[in-house]
Amino acid sequence: MTRQALIIDCDPGVDDAVALMLAFGSEALELLAITAVGGNVPVVKTARNARILRQIAGREDVPVFMGADRPLRREPAGAGEFHGAEGLGDMTPFEPDAPCADGHAADAIIDLVMARPAKTVALAVLGPPTNLALALRKEPALAARLGPVAVMGGARSEGGNITASAEFNIWADPEAAAEMLASGCDAVLFGLDATHQVRATEARIATLEAIGTAMADAAASMMRFSQRVERKIVGWDAPPVHDPCPVAWLLKPALFDLKPCRIAVETQSELTRGHTAVEFREGVAGALPHRWAVRADADGVFALIAEAVG
Repeated sequence: MTRQALIIDCDPGVDDAVALMLAFGSEALELLAITAVGGNVPVVKTARNARILRQIAGREDVPVFMGADRPLRREPAGAGEFHGAEGLGDMTPFEPDAPCADGHAADAIIDLVMARPAKTVALAVLGPPTNLALALRKEPALAARLGPVAVMGGARSEGGNITASAEFNIWADPEAAAEMLASGCDAVLFGLDATHQVRATEARIATLEAIGTAMADAAASMMRFSQRVERKIVGWDAPPVHDPCPVAWLLKPALFDLKPCRIAVETQSELTRGHTAVEFREGVAGALPHRWAVRADADGVFALIAEAVG
């Protein structure tokens, strides 16, 4: 079996944690590295959290690199109300046994991608895309070398989750998102239009809790925290589980329907900061260099998660 080489750039974060467990437990992935970025919580915490989750999964073979502590031009903005002050929901954090790898996350992305044949290394961007933007600035040839760049970010028909029209990851660093989309890399975005279809229902959480492994317990704990928070803040009984979607697509593309499009990001107006303008009409946009997820098979995504953590 040929495994997909993958780097995960993330800001754990409870749904990032589930995505990492999915990746750690999937034999079809050759996980080259985890790169941490400031987002849901500061980068010192996201890097620590990635190492905690790595230790729970028993995957100390995967290096964790610390990256950008702030957006390209904005002040850092967290989302602790949705992830807990430490970023891991109800889990009590601890100092993991293994440290971060030496070097900056952006340099690690460049080195790992450029060392492999073109188009063979995928990148899953599950937080603000600052690390990727920094890497592209330093090595513009990276865009053509990368395999698919599967991004959790953006919103169209669903509206936003941080403002009326913006999703958090893009809103947190819209300049980085704009540079990523303009770079020519093969960007596939899994915005709220798709991820709101993938919800942690009571039955799905209970299925994970019944598995009984450390990885399953961790994933279920994150979803229980999200369930409680979403009920309180939004009024939903079943919270969306955003970040596993790009990883699930890399594992099983048939779980999602994608549409060719052109995506632009608002960087000027504070009212619509981070809005993703997704245009499907070739006659309006010209070339359609990006892809946008419009449908997700939630049962299929959760089946992949259950298999990986079991």
